[in-house]
Amino acid sequence: MAETLIRGADYLLTMDDTRRELAGADLLLRDGVIAEIGQGLRTEGEIVEANGCVVTPGLVNTHHHLYQSMTRAVPGAQDALLFGWLQRLYPIWARMGPEHMFVSAQIGLAELALSGCSLSSDHLYLYPNGVRLEDTIHAAAELGLRFHPTRGSMSIGESDGGLPPDALVEREAAILEDCIRVVDAFHDPAEGAMCRVGLAPCSPFSVSRELMRDTALLARDKGVMLHTHLAENAEDVAYSQEKFGCRPGEYAESLGWLGDDVWHAHCVQLDGAEIDLFARTRTGVAHCPCSNCRLGSGIAPVRAMLDAGVPLGLGVDGSASNDSGNLAAEARQAMLLQRVARGADAMSPRAALELATRGGADVLGRPDCGRLMPGKRADVAIWDVSGVQSAGSWDPAALLLAGPTAVRDLFVEGRQVVRDGQITTIDLAAQVARQNHLAKGLAE
Repeated sequence: MAETLIRGADYLLTMDDTRRELAGADLLLRDGVIAEIGQGLRTEGEIVEANGCVVTPGLVNTHHHLYQSMTRAVPGAQDALLFGWLQRLYPIWARMGPEHMFVSAQIGLAELALSGCSLSSDHLYLYPNGVRLEDTIHAAAELGLRFHPTRGSMSIGESDGGLPPDALVEREAAILEDCIRVVDAFHDPAEGAMCRVGLAPCSPFSVSRELMRDTALLARDKGVMLHTHLAENAEDVAYSQEKFGCRPGEYAESLGWLGDDVWHAHCVQLDGAEIDLFARTRTGVAHCPCSNCRLGSGIAPVRAMLDAGVPLGLGVDGSASNDSGNLAAEARQAMLLQRVARGADAMSPRAALELATRGGADVLGRPDCGRLMPGKRADVAIWDVSGVQSAGSWDPAALLLAGPTAVRDLFVEGRQVVRDGQITTIDLAAQVARQNHLAKGLAE
């Protein structure tokens, strides 16, 4: 029986059903789950002292393109809007292969882990040069993060009026066949699963109406979730109105892309009727504030979505449109943007932290994660608030106002993935060097 006792935390923010905050609390982890929360707990196993620390659930990232960790700050894409940004980067991504995908996924996930993230989704929608979804799955398993990869796709290339180069699109029959393969091989529906697979056509402007509909039917037959980009910016909405004669939310509804088994990335440009539609159908949203700022897409109506009851989590998005993968910093940015748009009382630091934990877990269909409660998964972040970033804070639990954006320790399924601010499971320095070498090759 493997046990770890996290002892004497200054504050323990549970994100449980009553949002309890406990002072001087202990947390006992046993065999991958939270066994007990209280004071004066005992164990025969390892003890991790947490005095001077705030303990939270591991953070949850609901949208990423891990392969983009290989192409940060690319000249010519640094100041471009979404469509121009894509057109600059597609030819570079077309030169990537399985090694690029494995290394960039591991680097991106390690960066997330260091920012307190224990569960991440990923949207991989291009498969050049023999790339397969399991290139990223194996990277996550080796690192030790809980993973929700999605088998993305693009089927409409430039010659058919789409954005991606023809070399990056696939035949729709082949896409659906590979969707079946990866779900059968890697999806684990059990509680506590370390890997679940979703299906995720890239966007309404890179796949056909038929593929969107067929993917939804397949996902529901297999019992897996659906994901895509939607209403990301004004260009996106204009494209939908021109090509489909309706707004993005209406298009999603017409294809069966609403429900509690669906989550859409961005949704910056949803209008009031679409927000109500998402709330009624319990359709989830992955809010990516830094990427939305970087690409000039706008400020998503997060406060309106939350008030209406839309399930909402946070995503760092790909590192080519964020240049960072720090989920704690993303949560702070979400809070600040809502204050810019709606006033200083629009979002509290605790509300933003809830989006980054319990909210994101619920969007991904993982009520076993994102909260510290007996019987839930032992995914735990420990934040040292004794340092300079929290000095003078009257409320150390208000991490997103005055606190670190890197964890001291991170446990995933009870296994310590970060100890004293360092990744424990892989040689991160060697992987960083490997990524830099591969990125240099792409630039030549």
